[in-house]
Amino acid sequence: MNRHVNKGRTQQQQQHLHCDSCYSRRCRTRVEVSVSCAVVPCRLLCGAVFHLCKEEDHLLLCPNVREPCLNAASGCPAQLPRSSQAAHLQVCPASVVCCSMEWLRWPADDTNPHGFIALQDNVLKERDAQGEALDVAMALVDQSDLYSRLKMKPLYPELMEEEEEEEMKDEMKEGAAAGGFPNGVQDRNPSEGCVSESVSAEETAAICRGRGTVINREKYDLFEMMFSMDKRACDKTREGVMERLGQELTPQEYNMYLVHHGRMLLAFGQIEACTPKERDFVYGSLEPIEVQTLRSFKVTILSHRVQTESRGVDTSDLGASEEDWCTDEAATTLLGYAEMTVMGHAISESKGADGLYVDLGTQTHFFRSAPFKGTTTLADVVADKPPKLHLQLEAEGVNSRNNRSSCVFTFLCGHSFHRRELATHFRNVHSDIQAGLNGWFEQRCPLAYLGCTYSQRRFHPNTHEATVSYNRQLRTFNLRPTLAPSLDNGSPSSSSEAPRKRRMGERGAEGEDSLSSLPYEVLVHVASFLDSLSLSQLSLVSRLMRQVCSSLLQDRGMVTLRWEKKSSSRGGSKWRAKPVWEFSHLFSAVDSWHMADTPPISAHLKVCPYYQTSERSEPVPLPSMSEKERNRRNPSLIGHFTGNR
Repeated sequence: MNRHVNKGRTQQQQQHLHCDSCYSRRCRTRVEVSVSCAVVPCRLLCGAVFHLCKEEDHLLLCPNVREPCLNAASGCPAQLPRSSQAAHLQVCPASVVCCSMEWLRWPADDTNPHGFIALQDNVLKERDAQGEALDVAMALVDQSDLYSRLKMKPLYPELMEEEEEEEMKDEMKEGAAAGGFPNGVQDRNPSEGCVSESVSAEETAAICRGRGTVINREKYDLFEMMFSMDKRACDKTREGVMERLGQELTPQEYNMYLVHHGRMLLAFGQIEACTPKERDFVYGSLEPIEVQTLRSFKVTILSHRVQTESRGVDTSDLGASEEDWCTDEAATTLLGYAEMTVMGHAISESKGADGLYVDLGTQTHFFRSAPFKGTTTLADVVADKPPKLHLQLEAEGVNSRNNRSSCVFTFLCGHSFHRRELATHFRNVHSDIQAGLNGWFEQRCPLAYLGCTYSQRRFHPNTHEATVSYNRQLRTFNLRPTLAPSLDNGSPSSSSEAPRKRRMGERGAEGEDSLSSLPYEVLVHVASFLDSLSLSQLSLVSRLMRQVCSSLLQDRGMVTLRWEKKSSSRGGSKWRAKPVWEFSHLFSAVDSWHMADTPPISAHLKVCPYYQTSERSEPVPLPSMSEKERNRRNPSLIGHFTGNR
């Protein structure tokens, strides 16, 4: 486009010599061919006046030219003038930000006597009767997310099912198989000190099929070439040693020579390269290089060594029945991943204390659901089991050591919001509500560690009557309006008709509820007062409400790109981005909170079933009384003079 404009501009310069240097808005030069042209205003009414031959150049800078939004590639369909591009970015529906708030939630410690194990067992039993608390609902959602991410194969490779041959072929086609050699493919001969001849590709494939291992053919050929080069280097080094000594050496004598002298022989030489000024290094003459060994530990010298013997300990030695050997998959898996996260290694890792002793450990697990498939997650294992909370109710902040890249127990908010909504979401959800669940925004009974499930929410929005709740399907907090009780005139007929009308949804004669019977313009006006979260839920009520909410998408919604994989008729597939309009999960902004009109927690302690008082009928001496009695029995000199005074 620029080349075309420049070319046309060059022709115009040759034809209109006057227009090339004229910038006056009141130019009155006579119109002549190849000298000047008429002065005209901008057709888009931006106020600019110029010669007619400069109109094409002016359209490149005119502020009234309509162009796509700067976020057109992200899905924004707006076409607006250049002068409105900057102001549009503040309300552009494609200006979407993902919340990156992270937090940690560790597994519950069953060995801690002051933990909340009893509370976590009781809240799942009584959550339907008393209502689900905010911290419990959020912990259950985090646990469900964690279960779907934890795979069983890294911890229990011995409990995996044998992969079928078809699955192995699919993995090889997808390139998912890791390259490398299984044990036995490449053998090292210690007597020769170098890599021996490799087995054939057919024998290697047979060995791998027998062991259930998948190899990558390309990486196998690459490693074969590398090992063959190493073997040729070893042979070259051995020949150089024999030439240096002037005698033939057997492989055993060659190894003894290297051990005795304690040095490694590398062969480097120089030959002429392609150009006379450059020289290249190749294997040639031999030069000895000293080898230094660094020891990371010192061998302990004992004057008297204690006689030891190797002995294996099995679970059967503890006297437990075979039924007790089966452990809980969820608790054991969380413990294994916690050990890898905190300590950096598996539970049964071999450790060398010094150069003499090595601690070997083998952890054996017995699960009723074993064996597992290669893609089995913890969520698949516990899908049919009764729910149980294994994570702590209290969440912690991430740090430099435990974050999403290094810790599996890290959770991400991940909700998408419009850029103007992110500040409100972070302040109300993460700063006000989530940060105060550990006893400030939601207060629990002081005897919660004993199992008491009582809790109360201390704060409510100051702008409108509503309570805070947690939606487990949407994984977000929301405000639930507090509805006034229905008016009752006291007549028996009205009291019996009220529940029936509520069940029928106030439906009219035509089968529609009273809200849907309103005019479409009125419904749009009413829906404009709702927040984004309420609009997203209202759009799921009926087709009419979906149309009403769709009319507000341009002003209140946001557009994101959703990638879909589409297969072609030729057998290939490609990913394509599809713009999707939706509402965010932001509830009405709360600028301030006020204390709820609830009784203090001390009022609950009067009726708390876990609060037991200890009454004593026998008198107990006070500390001062016991001190006086002690002074009477053992009088001191100071006490004697004090008494006389």
